Amino acid sequence: MQIAITGGIGAGKSYVCRLLEKRGINVYDCDAAAKRLMRTSTPLQQQLQELIGNDVYRDGSLQKSVLAQFLLASEENKQAVNDIVHPAVAKDFEDSDYTWLESAILFDSRFNERTHFDYIICVTAPLEVRITRIMQRDNISREKTLEWINRQLPQEEVVRMSNFEIVNDGLQPLTPQVNRLINTVNSINIKS
Repeated sequence: MQIAITGGIGAGKSYVCRLLEKRGINVYDCDAAAKRLMRTSTPLQQQLQELIGNDVYRDGSLQKSVLAQFLLASEENKQAVNDIVHPAVAKDFEDSDYTWLESAILFDSRFNERTHFDYIICVTAPLEVRITRIMQRDNISREKTLEWINRQLPQEEVVRMSNFEIVNDGLQPLTPQVNRLINTVNSINIKS
């Protein structure tokens, strides 16, 4: 059984994943994997160089400023990079021993179409809570925070496409929700 955890920036996916890891469930981190693969995968590096130019790597190191400039230039550029990186991450996950995966952009990136997931969990939080978390975490303005949030699918749409919701609003305790999730997944796993 393969399970994905998603949710918008600032919702608290990583925190929920840490709670799962405390219960012995290892969760594949798509963001960390993408960064690792861009550093270590020769085929991925070659594809990025063909797309962006040789200066995207200098002495084998990814030049983040060159990549960022390319990404911000157009939506087509961003999509072209995603079309290289996302399939590589999907293959890396499929080749791993992980059965749980965390991806902020599971639906945006069409990861859910590249890999079959039996169960998709969405971590949610009210907009103002997310804004406050992001501003504090990344030390950025409210305007920049809203720009980041608005680049992702609306939270309501992600919830609608998911099988289970964990509300991380700072009011409802997370532990009972995580326990309920684990019990639900285990009961589905036993039936299948």
